[in-house]
Formats: sequence, structure tokens, C-alpha cells
Amino acid sequence: MIDVPSETGESIFRRALGADFDRLHPQLQRRFGVSTDGGYACVGRGVMRRVRRGPWWTVPFLQIGRLRNILVADVGEDVPFTVENYPYRDPLGRETVTFVREYRVPGRRRPSRFDATMVLDAGRGTVVDYLGTHQHLAVDLDLRVEPDGSLLLRSGAQRFYEGPFGFRFPMLFSGRATLRERYDDEAGVFRIDLEVRNRLFGFLFGYDGTFTCEYPEATTAPDRLRPVRHERRL
Repeated sequence: MIDVPSETGESIFRRALGADFDRLHPQLQRRFGVSTDGGYACVGRGVMRRVRRGPWWTVPFLQIGRLRNILVADVGEDVPFTVENYPYRDPLGRETVTFVREYRVPGRRRPSRFDATMVLDAGRGTVVDYLGTHQHLAVDLDLRVEPDGSLLLRSGAQRFYEGPFGFRFPMLFSGRATLRERYDDEAGVFRIDLEVRNRLFGFLFGYDGTFTCEYPEATTAPDRLRPVRHERRL
């Protein structure tokens, strides 16, 4: 573990939030301060108290997303998980941070995996979240710092890219995510809560849990965490 400076000046989250970044809890500043210039990664390990999904008719949404590690179709309680945030420069020269999560649901032989990589759209000051192994889905993120120093993240417009084709993904066939992450000083853990909802079908997927973090030295990401291809279009 290394002594991480309070500011790297290069974190995509610091650049997106501006002065509001300093209102985050110090532990969240450290967690979301990952950057190549900062020289460290963030690896979280913990337990999801619940991983849940909506009624049976939401399963097709989740199974389709599972094909490219875009959504998780499993459910369970007390599910061990990891989240790996590594910085690297992608082939297009963009500062990128991995958000790769693995869930080990009891009774399943293989872990479920959710892949995401994030970059900054400097022109709009927005973090763009590429979902899946092939960065097919690009999602705008609205980041806000709450009065208690927690981070509130809401997903916005979504765009689908495949080869030469690209189009705004209709939200009727997708979901909007709301994620809250905070640090519990008393328990010494990060707390996370996520819900994904579709405007017509309602609740699709969600989880809540706790985790702790380590900060290994890193200026790039291992190949196992990188997408199969990188999408140029934001």
C-alpha cells in the first residue's frame, strides 16, 4: 500500500466534478482519485447483502446484457464481490479507469462479471461509461456530491455502437441506474447501493453491500480488465 496524495490533478472524476470533488469524504476522494499520474489503483473486496432483480419478465433484459458483461442476471444474499479500478491510457490516448466487478453467487460454478471502463468527455465535462467487453454501450453519467460527502451517480443518455453503426439507444429497452456510494467512518467500510429501473417495466436489478479497499501501485491496467475493443465515439 502506498501513501496516496490528496490530489492527483488528473483523475477523471476530479476533472468532472471540479471544486465539488473536495467535498467528497476523504476516503471517497482517495477511491475516485485513481489516475495514471496518481500511480495507484483501487481494489475493493466485500459482500453484497442482497443482489436482486425484478419480476420474471425482467429476466430477458438481464440475460441479453449478460452476453457481453453488461448486466448481472444472478440473485443471492451475502454474495462475495470484488471491484477493480485500474487507470490506463487507451489506444486513443484517453485517460481511462476500469470498473470491473465480479460476483460469486453461492451455488454457481462461475462468477458473474460486469465490465465497465470510464473516460472523460472534456468538451462536455461528463464522464462516459462504456459498458461491456466490447464498449458497445456508452452511457453519460451525472455525478453529484451529497451534503454528507457521499457520491450520487445517475446514468443518462445511452448510445449503442457496433462497427460503422451508431445510434441513441431507446430507453424503452434499457434502464437508468442510480448509485450511491459513501464511507461509514464508524464501521470503517464503503457502503454501496444500486438500482436499475426501466420507465415502463420498473425495477430491473439492484444490490447493496459493503467493502474495503486496497491501493496497489499501478500506472496501467492488466489485460484481463481491459475491453476487447475500444470505441472512439463518445
